[in-house]
Amino acid sequence: MTDSFHDATLPEGLHPQTLAVRQAIARSQYGEHSEALFLTSSYVQPDAATSARRFANEEPGYTYTRTSNPTVTSFEQRLAGLEGTQAAIGTATGMAAISLMVYGLLKSGDHIIASRSMFGSTIKLLGSELVRFGIETTFVSQTDLKEWQAAIRPGVTKLLFAETPTNPLTDVCDIRALADLAHNAGAWLAVDNSFLTPALQRAASFGADLVIHSGTKFLEGQGRVMAGAVCGSSALVQDKLVPFIRTAGFNLSPFNAWVVLKGMETLFVRMHEQSRNALQLAQWLQDHPKVARVYYPGLASHPQHALAMQQQGGFGGAVVSFDVQGETPEQQRANAFAVIDHSRVISKTTNLGDTKTTIAHPATTSHGRLSEEQRQAAGVGQGLIRVSVGLEFPKDIQDDLERGFSLL
Repeated sequence: MTDSFHDATLPEGLHPQTLAVRQAIARSQYGEHSEALFLTSSYVQPDAATSARRFANEEPGYTYTRTSNPTVTSFEQRLAGLEGTQAAIGTATGMAAISLMVYGLLKSGDHIIASRSMFGSTIKLLGSELVRFGIETTFVSQTDLKEWQAAIRPGVTKLLFAETPTNPLTDVCDIRALADLAHNAGAWLAVDNSFLTPALQRAASFGADLVIHSGTKFLEGQGRVMAGAVCGSSALVQDKLVPFIRTAGFNLSPFNAWVVLKGMETLFVRMHEQSRNALQLAQWLQDHPKVARVYYPGLASHPQHALAMQQQGGFGGAVVSFDVQGETPEQQRANAFAVIDHSRVISKTTNLGDTKTTIAHPATTSHGRLSEEQRQAAGVGQGLIRVSVGLEFPKDIQDDLERGFSLL
């Protein structure tokens, strides 16, 4: 979808910060400065022969919004430009992007290797739902390359899939090492880049074949709409994913595409500032007597700190997770609930990536549908709290958390 209708008016070699503001399809005859929102389900064709060619993909042109839409194309072009990929395809949600990737690329009998510490819904999809379609997933340690290597089934393993950092424990994988492993096995590497966005990390530059996004989060930035995307080469996106989405209908709506498109204009400013705020919060939490452990790649104490700084442009991202103190899982959960419930500034919501700081208890929200065994394998305990840091004054967020800490 991205390759068609390319706006050739921009010069080559522009920096990502410029593309985040400028990359889009060409302006209409009206010369609008803000990208246009095209709310239409279908498009009038000049004649039957042209219509036939466009429906057959023999020439570019819009036919039906389930196939393509100018506003969605602008979003796809902008995101592909930022990620440094040839193409991108917008989807209704982040999970729709993952589903599109799996169903568009794989078939019954194929095998996936994935990190066991991924987002709960991703684990549920890969580990439970895909089994009914004959696609099996082996879950391995995010950070142990030997486990990934040992899990490969020659000729059967088709996809390696990792989040980096993971949700919610912020484990970081070596993208280049996993890419080499995948390619040597004749498989693809997909990386979920929702936590960092291309403002901090460009996974394709380290060898990832596909980059997944939940645009609902940092790309959009203000918690207003649902969106997702898959970025990659034309051979994968145009030749394999576009034909599937034309039939399956996982498409991103034009209105949501427009909202995310406008949100991306401030992406670099937001991600850099929110990362700086997150680092301050992580440093404060690390020294707090009621906190057992902090998970944040920007801290020198993080096991993959050096790798994170190299892959993430020197930033740790905007998500900080931590374990509260507690003698038993029951006490840990009660303490976590107390910290969450007594916050008055931070929003109690499971979404992340907002300009407003949010707080959640992963064991009962994002990973609540998993079995206890799956949660333990992912490292999600009852005392774990995830904070997505926004743009508020950092001391106000610290004081808000202290309201709960003071009761423990």
